[in-house]
Amino acid sequence: MRAHQILLGQLDTLLKPHDLTFARYEALVLLTFSKSGALPLSRIGERLMVHPTSVTNTVDRLERAGLVRRMRNPKDGRGVLAEITGKGREVVERATADLMAADFCMTMYGEGELAEMFETLRTIRVAAGDFKPGE
Repeated sequence: MRAHQILLGQLDTLLKPHDLTFARYEALVLLTFSKSGALPLSRIGERLMVHPTSVTNTVDRLERAGLVRRMRNPKDGRGVLAEITGKGREVVERATADLMAADFCMTMYGEGELAEMFETLRTIRVAAGDFKPGE
């Protein structure tokens, strides 16, 4: 847990010039990977594994910054979607470039160590349903 806190602190520092936290960055990335650039708030919470209140707060901040907009779900008219804006796409692209230039703050590890870490943590991710064994 402490390693997680350290890493998030470093990532948040890198993202601060973009007026993002890692949580907001993750939400933007999730929206960029969706087919339409929009997802129901409930789906965002499921995918990021966070409480609905956290999703609402995250989307509120992104919306105030002009990076996402809320819209009614055209499929049911009741649900709310968060949709990434053009500005949101630009910000996430620049933020991703900064994170990649910093190797996501994992420069203290070599390629072999990173691969070993990924394989070690894969077990818990498979058990949580992130992906199937063999993927």
